[in-house]
Amino acid sequence: MGKKVKKDEKPPPDDVFDTLLVESRQAGTVVLMLSSPEEDVQSKACEAIYKFVDKCDENKKQLLDLNAVEFLLALMQSEDKIVRRNACMAVGVMTAHPDVRKFLRKQEATFPALVNLLAPDEDAVCHEFAALAMSNMATEFSSKASIYENGGIEPLVRCLSSHDPDVQKNGIEALALLLMDYQSRTAIRDVDGLNPILELLKSEYAVVQKLALLALDRASQDGENRSALRDLEAMTKLIDFVAHPEWNDLHVMAVMVLSNLLEDLESLELVKETGGLKRLVALITDQQPPDEEPKGGKGAPDKGGKGSRAAKKSAKDSPRKAKKQESADSSEPPPGEAIIPTLPDVKMCAAKAIGRSARNAENRKILHEQETEKMLIILLNHESPDVQTSAAQALAVMAENLTSRDSIREWEGLGPLVKMISSENGNVKEAATLALANLTTANSNNCQEIQNQNGIEPLINCLVDTREEAVANSACVLTNLAQIEVLRNDAQSKGVVRALIEPLNSRNTTVQSKTALAVAAFVCDADSRETFRLSDGLTPLVALLRSGNDEVRRNAAWAITVCAVDEPTATEICKLGGMELLQEIQTSSTRKSPFAEAALQKLLDNNLSAKYALTGCLSSTNFIENGFYDVGQLRPDTKFQTLEEYAKQDMNDKRPIILINAKPDPAVSQAQSQAELDAKQDASKTSLTGKSSRTGRDSKTKTRKQQEREERQREEELQAQLQREAEAISAAESKPYETPCDSTLLKYIDEVVEKIQPLPTTREQVKALALFVAERMGGPIERGQLSNFGWELPLSQIKFDLKCNIVPLGKIKAGIHVHRALLFKTLADKIAVSCSLVRGEYNRAWNEVLLPEEDYTLEDSLFAFSPTPGAPKFPPKTYIVDLIHEPGNLLRFDTPEAQTYKKI
Repeated sequence: MGKKVKKDEKPPPDDVFDTLLVESRQAGTVVLMLSSPEEDVQSKACEAIYKFVDKCDENKKQLLDLNAVEFLLALMQSEDKIVRRNACMAVGVMTAHPDVRKFLRKQEATFPALVNLLAPDEDAVCHEFAALAMSNMATEFSSKASIYENGGIEPLVRCLSSHDPDVQKNGIEALALLLMDYQSRTAIRDVDGLNPILELLKSEYAVVQKLALLALDRASQDGENRSALRDLEAMTKLIDFVAHPEWNDLHVMAVMVLSNLLEDLESLELVKETGGLKRLVALITDQQPPDEEPKGGKGAPDKGGKGSRAAKKSAKDSPRKAKKQESADSSEPPPGEAIIPTLPDVKMCAAKAIGRSARNAENRKILHEQETEKMLIILLNHESPDVQTSAAQALAVMAENLTSRDSIREWEGLGPLVKMISSENGNVKEAATLALANLTTANSNNCQEIQNQNGIEPLINCLVDTREEAVANSACVLTNLAQIEVLRNDAQSKGVVRALIEPLNSRNTTVQSKTALAVAAFVCDADSRETFRLSDGLTPLVALLRSGNDEVRRNAAWAITVCAVDEPTATEICKLGGMELLQEIQTSSTRKSPFAEAALQKLLDNNLSAKYALTGCLSSTNFIENGFYDVGQLRPDTKFQTLEEYAKQDMNDKRPIILINAKPDPAVSQAQSQAELDAKQDASKTSLTGKSSRTGRDSKTKTRKQQEREERQREEELQAQLQREAEAISAAESKPYETPCDSTLLKYIDEVVEKIQPLPTTREQVKALALFVAERMGGPIERGQLSNFGWELPLSQIKFDLKCNIVPLGKIKAGIHVHRALLFKTLADKIAVSCSLVRGEYNRAWNEVLLPEEDYTLEDSLFAFSPTPGAPKFPPKTYIVDLIHEPGNLLRFDTPEAQTYKKI
């Protein structure tokens, strides 16, 4: 055995505490250790807390309740580097909990401490977790403002240049959140932060690239940032990014950033000059880029490409940074290698980008010059409905350019769009019809091509689609097609008029508006109007006048204007209350419009009875026909009723309704015919009796049997006649109202046509007609004696005799102004004498005629073009025809005598 060596150990000093190793499993105990004055204890406590809170959110909340965050916040400002680092790690992880963030927002020292930890002299771990804390805090807008105010943007931008991908990831994530605030967008540009963000597109980690693209997407929403990105050649770098097929999972975001950049005309011109636009189009359409060979570039696809990238992403998602993996092989594939197709989502976003850029007219022009429509037409044939929808929407925007409409047709773009109308996908159908609506606007060739592609029938079928936008767009396309007569007739033969009725019942104002406009385009002939009326299309159309939407009311009024061209349709519209609705619109200060005025005027022009009742005036172009009736002046808020409705009313003591129906009375005509027949029969019997008496009075008398048989036959005939009369009475009670005929008025017309129409001048015809009317209505009435002229009692007697409130005009033998003026207008219209009928107050009415002055003097001829004395003077003057006091006298409209004639 060897000799023992004595150890030379000195005992610890008496005033020094022996080392104490403490093991604790209680979080509260560790929190107490944070307040220890020893930096080593603080460091170990912070490390233990970091590991504890990293396990779950419940641990974060527990330590918050133990007031650990306040101690950690203080330790983040410690002079000891390790303490600062460990405290920063713990706080960075704890900020993932919303309650922790809420507590930190209330502490003034939070953001200054985090900003200080991002200083260049701090280690990478502090940078990582301080940036993590800021990215978590930046989820609330109030924290964004605090980071901005405490100068946190510049340190975060510095993090992007770090060699540690975790620092890059947390820094770019924080900046992406800050870029949601407009102040931060400007601040990042001011500290030259856009270029480092662009450089992150080259990162080996997918999550970093994704966050960089997200930040660029938000930054590029600012116009000045877009200008700065142009200077940094961002578009070229983004197109290069899209050219890497192994990054296809991020191509959508890259195209979204390009979409923002291409909104500016300057960006579009730049990418056009550099050839980037054609290159992008080639990539989207899976074609070879111009003047380039197929290449793989950095990270070309290989067997392990996606696998290695996924591994990087999973490694990056860990709390601490992991070992970087090797980049993919950058060798180029051999020439002629097949191009990897772009993902459908990328194609969809590219089409949307084109559509967004094309909103500007100058951009549309540049895109058209680059033949962008060809790319969109190719995408129309893609199997993905989303791609088809986006391409059709972009074509709809491009179609606002007049030259693009022709180019799309020449490049055979209308065929796929017509095919898409029958798609089962509602989005595809809506986008296709929208594109066709814009393409057919003011372009007859495109309209003709729609017919050539057999697109009219699918468009009609689309009118009953459940997709309201597609219905509205289809109605718009059909309206455009209706401008060409051949196409309109083709659509009408396929039932477009009936198909338009159902969309009128829609609750969507756009559908209502577009459909009403289509109705106006297709019911422009008598047959289509009759079809529309008989199919009950007028009911929903009139109902649209109640709409609160100005455009709907305007288009509905325009459709009613077209429909009311013929009298049956105008009458039906009046029955449905269309006239009252139009009157109500015109009396409103906010809803009044020229379209409603035109519709109301058209209704009145085809319903002269209503026009005279409501306006009190019939112009010289309004010709009174059979069926016209005068109900007197109605207030604007009074409903105008039909003649049948007035006939059903009980007799009253009001003024009668005067009817114009110049037809012979069938009862009188039948009686006359029967009298003539009886006379002939009597003459025949007389001649036979005379002959029998001459030939011999000794003829044998009839036997008693024959007389009884004849008697029985007469009784049977009498019973049959009584039965026929009873059936006739019953049928008369059940049959609809028939207007009473006026054979007297018919006789007046015949006399006027025979005696007055042949007169050589209009002036003579007017005078003669005035005398004729006055004679038939009781003769002249001296001035001041009108009140003594008995006209009311005879008129009441006529009502009593007819048992009706309706009195034919020809039965009135004693009439005053209102009766004589109506008769004059009725007869004048029959002999083509132009005159108007105007109603005044208190049963006053008068006729106005335009006549040239006569008796040209020699002095007048010296100043006229015609030197012939006695020739008529032009322009003609307005005269009022006297039918009361001096029948035939013509009163100049502006004279006192004329004004006296119109008033009491």
